[in-house]
Amino acid sequence: MDRSPATDPAEPVAELVEATKRYGAVTALDRVSLRAMPGEVLAVLGPNGAGKTTAVSLMLGLARPTSGRARLFGADPRSAGSRMRIGTMLQVSGVPATLTVREHLTAFATYYPAPLGVDEAIAIAGLEGVANRLYGKLSGGQQQRLHFALAIVGDPDALFLDEPTTGLDAASRRAFWNHVREYLGGRRSVILTTHYLEEADALADKVVVLDHGKVVAYGTPTEVKARAAGRKVRAVTRLSTAEVSALAGVRSVERSGAVTTILSTDSDATVRALLAADPRMSGLEVTGAGLEEAFLSLTSGTGGDDGEGNAAAGPRDRGGGRDGGRDSYAATGRTEP
Repeated sequence: MDRSPATDPAEPVAELVEATKRYGAVTALDRVSLRAMPGEVLAVLGPNGAGKTTAVSLMLGLARPTSGRARLFGADPRSAGSRMRIGTMLQVSGVPATLTVREHLTAFATYYPAPLGVDEAIAIAGLEGVANRLYGKLSGGQQQRLHFALAIVGDPDALFLDEPTTGLDAASRRAFWNHVREYLGGRRSVILTTHYLEEADALADKVVVLDHGKVVAYGTPTEVKARAAGRKVRAVTRLSTAEVSALAGVRSVERSGAVTTILSTDSDATVRALLAADPRMSGLEVTGAGLEEAFLSLTSGTGGDDGEGNAAAGPRDRGGGRDGGRDSYAATGRTEP
């Protein structure tokens, strides 16, 4: 089978158009439109239960929209030609423990018409030292790097990375993203879901924020951060969080140890009120709001129903919760009937 032609730079790599997905009485996605362009990193963010994995499942053809449309390279996501051009790294891999890194990659490469060399994929993923080690004997970080190598061994035009660094420590996350950046080289597209908002801020060209199955923000990280319309004030104060919440301009308050962090719509008014209420306040710091503050201000602060009657966790949960009751199709690779 011949490889599909090069991607038209003016056409989306992956796209949802007014896509709705329902599981019984639960609406996992509600008229969502988004697109990933060639060479672009698109981060899909939202609380657990917001619809992130459902959106990815529709773009991959693992589930079908109830209404609306999903397209992959301008075609049906379930077509063989489209699937030959993607690599996926999902939350649940199902990788057998009894094969080595090299054996897994050698087998997986046979699914594609023009794959990378196995040694090249091993080198890109930083697995040279464990190429002959059984999957079951790998550390968590090494297993994640193998999952990435499996996603790229077909030399895809687009990568779908669903919570790729969940459970990794900070050093392992940095190492993983170094390998991803080296591979991308500005030529390939990535559709990324993540709970680590600093990753999206640093890596993404575009960000879409979902909440309860709806798009609540869409743009560059800078544009989305501007939607927070505020600044962050940090200080050490004797005031309680309730007292701080009552001050002018205060949108939210969080205390960690002795430090109180305030998200304010009018930082000057907030600082004046804070000084008037607590003249002994110290450690004052005022900075621009980051992507996490924008995320929290744009979302409702709680996850949606998971499609099976279970309440999902809120945005502070950094775990890998699933979106929608049947997203196990995305995890197992089975196509929804």
